Amino acid sequence: MQESYALELIEKNKRIDQRKFDDFRKIVIEQGIIKKAEGSARVKLGETEIIAGVKLNIGEPFADTPDEGILIVNTEFTPLASPDFESGPPGEDAVELSRVVDRGIRESKCIELEKLCITPSEKVWCVFIDIHIINHRGNLLDCAALAAIAALLNAKMPKIVDEKIVRGDYEKNLPVVAKPVNVTVGKVGDKYIVDPTLEEEAVLDSKLSISVMDDDGICALQKQGRHEFDVADIEKMADIAIKKSGEIRKLLK
Repeated sequence: MQESYALELIEKNKRIDQRKFDDFRKIVIEQGIIKKAEGSARVKLGETEIIAGVKLNIGEPFADTPDEGILIVNTEFTPLASPDFESGPPGEDAVELSRVVDRGIRESKCIELEKLCITPSEKVWCVFIDIHIINHRGNLLDCAALAAIAALLNAKMPKIVDEKIVRGDYEKNLPVVAKPVNVTVGKVGDKYIVDPTLEEEAVLDSKLSISVMDDDGICALQKQGRHEFDVADIEKMADIAIKKSGEIRKLLK
C-alpha cells in the first residue's frame, strides 16, 4: 500500500516524492482562464488542480451589515476529480472547504466590502466564488484557498447601466487589498510536513490549516484529525505556515 510506504518514509525523515518536510510541490497559477467570469484562476499544486471563478451580482445586503457587500463561497467535488467523490449536493467535506476558504478571505478583510455598497440597506455587490476540484492528489485546502485569492485578484467589476449589469464591460478592479495565504501543516508522530500528498494525508495524525495575512498575522485556523495539539505544536506549525505563506504570496499578482 502506498499509504504504508509513505508512513515508513516519513518515519525515516523522507517523503514519497523526495521533497523536504517543509517543501511544497510545484505551484502553477494561471489567471483569467474563464472569459465569462468576472475573475478566474487555475492553480496546480503538483498533480492537485483546482479552478476558481468569481461572479458578481447585485443583491440586498444583510441586515447587520447594510453598507457592505456580500461574499459567498461554494465548492463542487466532481466524480471526475477523485473516485471518492460522488455527484449530488455538496457533502460535508465540500462545505468545510468552502468555510475554510471563506473564513480566510473574510477575516483577513482582503476585500473592502464597504466599497461594494451601491445603496445602503438596499443594493450591494454580491461576490460569488465557485471552486471546482479538477484533480485531487492531496492538500485541497491550500490549493483551493490559493485559487480563490488568485481569482479575486483577477476580478473586475462590471458597469451598471440603467440599473442593469453590463457583462464584459468593466469599470474597475474588485477592491482586493490583501493576499491571505492558507498553509496546512500535518503532523505524523513528532514530524511536521507541509503540502501532504493524498497518500500522506491518509497517515497524518492530525493537521492544522493556518491562514496568514500579508503582515504575517494569523487570521484563521482549522484543525482536522482526532489527535490533539499542544501549545508547542501550534507554535511550531504557525512558524512553518508564516514562512511558507511568504514564499507562496510572491507568486500572486
